[in-house]
Amino acid sequence: MPLHIRKLCVGADTVEDLKEWQDGRLAQLGSIGHVTRMWPKRQDEVLEGGSLYWIIKGVMRVRQRIIGFEEWPADDPEDKPKCRLVLDPELVLTEPWPHRPFQGWRYLKPEEAPPDLGARDDGEGMPAELAAELRAIGAW
Repeated sequence: MPLHIRKLCVGADTVEDLKEWQDGRLAQLGSIGHVTRMWPKRQDEVLEGGSLYWIIKGVMRVRQRIIGFEEWPADDPEDKPKCRLVLDPELVLTEPWPHRPFQGWRYLKPEEAPPDLGARDDGEGMPAELAAELRAIGAW
């Protein structure tokens, strides 16, 4: 089973904001990634099909498959290099799940990850925001 990573998406109010920013980075760098100070110790598990789940405005809404890790130069030459998570450019919408803020990134077990939008049969036709609210109070 792949291991995932969850991360707060700072600076984006919507999935569209994230996509627009990433499209610019893709044009500039030729790839999409996220730079972090800490290297995941469980890289092999993440590379078995894991994704980065973005939390936007307190709600886990979208994921991107992690396709690699690479060294990224630190801002200060005295510091050790950072880790860049290399991401698949495809943004996959997930069912919106409320999430509390935290610092940095955290591992996310597959059974704790929200399903892709439309992947579940129950609640068909229910607005995604209503489903998220029901899930937050434990009613669904």
